[in-house]
Parts: sequence; structure tokens; C-alpha cells
Amino acid sequence: MRSLRTLFAVLALVLAQFALTPAWADKAPIYQSGSGTAIDGTDPISYFTEGRPVAGDKGITHKWNGATWRFTSTENRDRFAAAPEKYAPQFGGYCAWAVSQGYTASTVPEAWSIVDGKLYLNYSKSVQKNWEKDVPGHITSANKNWPTVLK
Repeated sequence: MRSLRTLFAVLALVLAQFALTPAWADKAPIYQSGSGTAIDGTDPISYFTEGRPVAGDKGITHKWNGATWRFTSTENRDRFAAAPEKYAPQFGGYCAWAVSQGYTASTVPEAWSIVDGKLYLNYSKSVQKNWEKDVPGHITSANKNWPTVLK
């Protein structure tokens, strides 16, 4: 009888976990390339300090929000670790324009912009041109769609 109660208790915990898991948990909260890194291994701090994407070092990493992030220096890594929300791309690094349209897409490090101190990435330079036609409107739409587009 006691083992049956234990079994029911464990089953209840498992079912509760499924009930509490958000529907958008089907996709990773951070887009990761085939190499398993965020932003294809680009140092997110470089967008803010150098005004361009710079490849991070495989030996200087930080795990955050389910992804591995690479950095060009330990200083950049430490800066990111202290405030990842400040430097990580919006919408988990998925294409900001795609999120504004209600779906997700991968990104390339070269298609980027910083708006009001936040980093946005796009699928390609040509998609970035669509993004730039109405940045405030696309940000508003993407904010409404995020994170439910991860279903």
C-alpha cells in the first residue's frame, strides 16, 4: 500500500511538471547555431564596444539561459555574466523581424542593429532591410509575439 502511495505521489509530481511547463518551452530560449553556441560564437559585447561582430574565443565562455556564449576576453565574459540581459540579443537571438511576423528564424552575426541600447539580430542582411522599414513597429509586434512564437 505504501509503494502505491509513493507511485501516485511521483506520478502527481511528473504531471505537475508538465502542467507548469510553458507551452513555448518546445524550442530553446536562445537560438544556437550548429556549433552549439549563441550568435554563432560571436562575442555579444563586441557589438556594443567595437560596433561590429567579433568572433569569440573557444576558451573564453559563459553558460547562460541554456546556451554557451563566447567572448574575446575575460573582461567581456565577466561584463556579460554580470548583466546578460543587457548584452544578449533580444528575442533569444532569433531573427527579430521573423518574431515580429509571428515565427522564428535563425540569424547571422552580420545582420544586426542596436536600438535603445538593445541588440537585435536578423536572418540576413536582406531581411534586415525589411526590419529597418519600421523598426519601432517591428519591435512592438515582436514584443507581443515573444515568447509564444517558441511553440
